[in-house]
Amino acid sequence: MNKNELQKVVTEVRKGIIESTYHAKSGHPGGSLSAAELFTYLYFEVMNIDPKNPKDPDRDRFVLSKGHTAPGLYSTLAERGYFDKEALKTLRHVGSFLQGHPDMKGTPGVDMSSGSLGQGLSTAVGMALGAKLSGKSYKTYCLCGDGELEEGQIWEAAMFAGHRKLDNLTVIVDYNNLQIDGTLDEVCSPYPIGPKFEAFNFYVINLADGNDFDQIKAAFDEAATINDKPVCIIANTIKGKGISFMENKAGWHGKACNDEEYKAAMEELKKAGEAL
Repeated sequence: MNKNELQKVVTEVRKGIIESTYHAKSGHPGGSLSAAELFTYLYFEVMNIDPKNPKDPDRDRFVLSKGHTAPGLYSTLAERGYFDKEALKTLRHVGSFLQGHPDMKGTPGVDMSSGSLGQGLSTAVGMALGAKLSGKSYKTYCLCGDGELEEGQIWEAAMFAGHRKLDNLTVIVDYNNLQIDGTLDEVCSPYPIGPKFEAFNFYVINLADGNDFDQIKAAFDEAATINDKPVCIIANTIKGKGISFMENKAGWHGKACNDEEYKAAMEELKKAGEAL
């Protein structure tokens, strides 16, 4: 896909995020929106996947370690053709296969149940090691939140991945500098992020604008050239990206739109799509 096509896709992904959380009357739009370009690029450009065969043993794996941003993952999966987009309106409803956090047993395309922060990276490391031990060529990608880096288990997993030289693992940090209680430095600073991963033998790529497809492409192209080390892409993003009244507001970490906000958000996204 060219950049314009990707922009059209990510606009639809954002619509799905707003739609699903609005109908759920709950959920986490802020971090889903900040990672929308990352989800889109992974599922439409990077990963070896087949929506018609979601359990293909040779597929690339994706672990959403910050599992509360499931609306972003679900919207991307629907856009990619794993299930009907109408299902997004059932998010968090009783009986729906779209739970508040990813469920690998019930949702097509979800490789790992996640949501307890810090645990996803350990699972991704296990997947990457499993590929190495079984002689498989699939790659594993793991999206972490920047606030999630305050969890000690993240660094245990990073230590193991670096020690084992898991060059089939790429960690992406959605670095929007906001978590539920405020900015990272106010809550419990994980800085400096890059040097910490480098200390655990990761190759670190600092992505200045994680909401720009040209820069995202350059980062993943560079990551694909690295051998003998796992890769960490630190993607600077904007929480609530694409919805003007949500951008850079910690309050939108875990709050759904009301009727008026929903209409305003969807109208803004409609205009963004028409501009493309």
